Amino acid sequence: MNDVRRSAPALEVRGLDVYYGHSHALQGVDLRLDSGVFSLVGRNGMGKTTLCKAIMGLLRPSGGSVRLRGEDITGLNPARIARLGVGYVPQGRRLWRSLSVDEHLRLAAGQRRGAWTVERVYETFPRLAERRNNGGGQLSGGEQQMLAISRALLTNPQLLIMDEPTEGLAPVIVAQVEEMLIRLGQDGDMAVLVIEQNIGVATAISPRVAIMVNGRINRIIDSGRLAADRELQQRLLGVGQHAGDETDLGTGEVQEVPVARAAVSTTPKAAPVKVYVSNPVLPTRWSQPVPIAQIEAKARTLSTSVTRLDEATRQSREGAVSIAAGPPAVIVVGTLDTKGDELRFIRDIVAGHGLRTRLVDVSTSGRHASCDVSAQEVALNHPRGGSAVFGPDRGASVTAMAEAFARWLRRQDNVAGIISAGGSGGTSLVTPGMRDLPVGVPKLIISSVASGDVGAYVGPADIAMMYSVTDVQGLNSISRAVLSNGAHALAGMVTAREQQSAVADRTRPQRPAIGITMFGVTTPAVQKLTAELRDDYECLVFHATGVGGRSMEKLVESGMLAGVIDLTTTEVCDLLMGGVFPAIEDRFGAIIRSRVPYVGSVGALDMVNFGAPETIPERYRGRKFHVHNPQVTLMRTTAEENVLIGRWIGERLNRMDGPVRFFLPEKGVSALDAPGQPFFDREADAALFHSLEQTVRQTSNRRLIRVPHHINDGEFVAAIVGAVRPMLGRLPARRRQAR
Repeated sequence: MNDVRRSAPALEVRGLDVYYGHSHALQGVDLRLDSGVFSLVGRNGMGKTTLCKAIMGLLRPSGGSVRLRGEDITGLNPARIARLGVGYVPQGRRLWRSLSVDEHLRLAAGQRRGAWTVERVYETFPRLAERRNNGGGQLSGGEQQMLAISRALLTNPQLLIMDEPTEGLAPVIVAQVEEMLIRLGQDGDMAVLVIEQNIGVATAISPRVAIMVNGRINRIIDSGRLAADRELQQRLLGVGQHAGDETDLGTGEVQEVPVARAAVSTTPKAAPVKVYVSNPVLPTRWSQPVPIAQIEAKARTLSTSVTRLDEATRQSREGAVSIAAGPPAVIVVGTLDTKGDELRFIRDIVAGHGLRTRLVDVSTSGRHASCDVSAQEVALNHPRGGSAVFGPDRGASVTAMAEAFARWLRRQDNVAGIISAGGSGGTSLVTPGMRDLPVGVPKLIISSVASGDVGAYVGPADIAMMYSVTDVQGLNSISRAVLSNGAHALAGMVTAREQQSAVADRTRPQRPAIGITMFGVTTPAVQKLTAELRDDYECLVFHATGVGGRSMEKLVESGMLAGVIDLTTTEVCDLLMGGVFPAIEDRFGAIIRSRVPYVGSVGALDMVNFGAPETIPERYRGRKFHVHNPQVTLMRTTAEENVLIGRWIGERLNRMDGPVRFFLPEKGVSALDAPGQPFFDREADAALFHSLEQTVRQTSNRRLIRVPHHINDGEFVAAIVGAVRPMLGRLPARRRQAR
């Protein structure tokens, strides 16, 4: 083949028109296929098979042209087109009943020599080898389709056209055909045009998909975007509820164009919707028009307050599919479109330890990758569906995919461990999901950002980060060593954890664990508490520096704490006043959701934390400060601020359905809030207590308790202990192994 032909597209269709009598079947079709596999989808009757026949010369176009590698083949007879290098797998198979499988293949193999031989066909489809002496009429539907595909491949065409190759096949055969088509695209030996109605197959084998509507190419779209956009599939390819005729949406430019939404009714969302069900089958452009009176007469009313049946079914199916079953598996996750070699390298090492693995793609490019869980499947877990993930704005796509992956990961009940590798983008994609996993599940990221401040990525979770040294971009002597170390480390953690969990509960009884929050100014109280409770409970103390409260609540979410003694809630001050150790808005959220027994207090709510004095915001100049050390400056809260703090905490206490006891130490809330100390202020404390009492709705299960002592006094600690034991004593130990 000369250089000109080699550089020309494999197939170029320009302005193709085909008529059946007076019916305009193909209307100015433009299509270009350079190489690889290209999918074309559309409803029945839209002109897909007509296009195939026109390319093959089985139908004579009335206008336009068809070029094969730059050579015009328009109007040539089918035999000439086949000799020029076009193979065809027709819809309906078209086999000879009197010829055996082997005779079919030997006959086709004599046409053109090339990479495809009879032996290769038998290797690709072992079932055909088993049935080689059976006649075409003695094969099952799936076997007949295998034979039809193989017959076309043996002509070793430059261009292979396949019309509905998976129609009527069992799922296992569909998967086999899909895998073969993906390999064909990767080999690059021939260009393949696949006409399909199976959206899953069409989007899996081709990076872009053309959609045919009413004899025209309506649009060409990224396969990932089409796979994720169920609304677009419904409008263009499926049967749905139609307020108008949406089969002809206009011929968009044959490029990746934004999916235009159909015009919507101005009927308010709360109003009933009329559904027109007059047509027993989907109409085509040859259907006779249905009288308006008949359509109106057969319309029924659908209430929008009721979940649509198809939506409920979809949600139910997605939920069932998303929850993984089987033995625990190590999740290897990342952007396979850019880090595929590296992630598969990690996967193979982990699998080499005898561990089950699942390779998960979180790419936002929309390109298909060979993996266990595709990016399209992950994207469907986003609240707004896959269309929210695959878009032109990369930043928005990464954020949306991170949310979708976190939601997908929460649905998996068999995560033995998780590992990823990538740069800042890949790290930000997977860490939100990792943070949602229970404490104790091994989590490791190999990243180029691991040598800097990783607080935003790790948060309150036990995520291990390993610096990649070189960028995670290609396998070389350095990256292989680092990735290998990370993979072996993760495998070791998973293996050791499995071994420990098998014997831990049999070696000694476990004490229920309770979480306790502490600050330097409440340390005496916490020391007394742990001394009183350590014989009966495992006391886990968390420093209330923003991440401390989050870490404690992370353990609550993981089901690893039987109760909480939230003695020091000072992080709320920094959240509301702009300090450096702030809580997050979801502070107390884990307590609310889990209904774990909760004992709380107002420890260190007399102070807001700042850095060195020169870093204090200008608006706070002139306030009362205490320099704790050169890098930490404390600011006394005012009565007005304490009213806001009390109301904020009280509103969250009201949302707790579990047992709640919240203690108010009348003689001071911290070591600095005592007579003779710099933050002693009875009026400010009284405002805090009064605000809480005004906000909290007290019940038999939710109580505020005033104690006439200082928070660090032994009597106050005794009151706390007296509340904790009955609350935990009447509940079973809640501690469990993290899944």
